[in-house]
Amino acid sequence: MEIIIKPLAWVKNNRDKPIDDHWGNIISEIVLDETIPEEAFNQITDFSHLEIIYCFDKARENNILYSRRPRGNPGYPDIGIFSQRNKDRPNHIGLCTVELIWHKERSIGVKMLDAIDGTPVLDIKPVFKEFRLTNEIRQPDWVADLMKYYF
Repeated sequence: MEIIIKPLAWVKNNRDKPIDDHWGNIISEIVLDETIPEEAFNQITDFSHLEIIYCFDKARENNILYSRRPRGNPGYPDIGIFSQRNKDRPNHIGLCTVELIWHKERSIGVKMLDAIDGTPVLDIKPVFKEFRLTNEIRQPDWVADLMKYYF
């Protein structure tokens, strides 16, 4: 089976390298591809948060490790690729929940998106309260340490 996905938008910001930390103050502009009509953003400002699905297009195929210590830290456990959010993934797909800051014509501004300049966006979805989890999120202690400077 072959799956072909075309970008529907592109990320514009001042980050040109996939650095692991300090994404919290980055405001990214998401600009619709010329093939997508401006109307695709109609009523988007009715929502405070969006889910952005994007492609780690600069990740290298030969960098995929199916089990590793996050960031190479020996203090973290050796975990599987599906137990982490690393960019070096089998399908190079990223997902991030962002705050919508503004909308103007063919662009939206978002905060908390960990995608570098030029990243292709595959889909944009509004966050519905009804889809949010109703119970507490469980995660290992090392995740909080890993994420303390991420945003």
